[in-house]
Amino acid sequence: MPPPVTAVLDASSRWLPARLGEVEERLREVVAGHGDLLGEDAVATLAAGGKRLRPMLVLLCAGEPGGAASVRAATAIELIHMATLVHDDVLDEAPLRRGRPTVAASSGRPRAVAAGDLLFSRAFALLADAGERRSVELLAEASVALAQGELAQRHDAFDLTISEQRYLDRCRLKTAKLFECACLLGHDDEQLRYFGADVGLAFQLLDDVLDVAGPPERTGKARGTDLRDGTITLPLIEAARADPGIREADLSGLDAAAAEALCDRIAATGALDRVRGRALEMVATAKRRLEQASFAPEQRQLLGLVADGVVQRYS
Repeated sequence: MPPPVTAVLDASSRWLPARLGEVEERLREVVAGHGDLLGEDAVATLAAGGKRLRPMLVLLCAGEPGGAASVRAATAIELIHMATLVHDDVLDEAPLRRGRPTVAASSGRPRAVAAGDLLFSRAFALLADAGERRSVELLAEASVALAQGELAQRHDAFDLTISEQRYLDRCRLKTAKLFECACLLGHDDEQLRYFGADVGLAFQLLDDVLDVAGPPERTGKARGTDLRDGTITLPLIEAARADPGIREADLSGLDAAAAEALCDRIAATGALDRVRGRALEMVATAKRRLEQASFAPEQRQLLGLVADGVVQRYS
């Protein structure tokens, strides 16, 4: 597990690692038994691992009394997250995810689409079978936002005139909304809605920094992968303010070497430090929101560690 996740587990009481273990077991149960091809691709997606930040947020916001309901919700949100990654890799024609071949690369586009669909359907079935209507509503709302964010990103591809506000609005839909949903699935509280949204947005900003800075052996993809896909990120927008010539870059014509060179040019403007600073400010705001929520001291401490962890990856 990444160090930020390990830090949370090390600081927690025994109930949190035990619950996360239950989530992993439930994930294995849910993705198994759907035929040789579909099951194989779903199991491969699960085996690729992940930080499990969203399930952890569900469990922490629910606290130790959350019980089986929090395990179901945590499992469901991770299934949704996994599904979006599989579908994103189809759209991006991505060869690698977390350093492994993607389902799209190893099994082909049709099978990858089907595997993502399976993961989506199992998430909602898990909650519907338990009669948890509010959780279904929250997850459905987040799923719609994810689709809207993806469409916005596709619309904006390769357009170097995209504004910072447009970028932030897109990230709130495509990334922050699922973090927000995770918190609300654990405990339906408006302060947690804002906490999750702030943490999710900070997570995306740092993800975009890592696309430029790497290191590839830790991020599992080559530097500048998002740039080559035409994804306009805040480091690129910020760098173009300091070096307007960056707006003349032909993102659609970048090969691996040219992407590396553009990453170096972006880094030379100091944009990465400025964007990382913005992410840290968002995390600080998120942690202040925790003071207004009624939590046990351990919950508040651990949620703060999760928030810190999103901007400490590979730093």
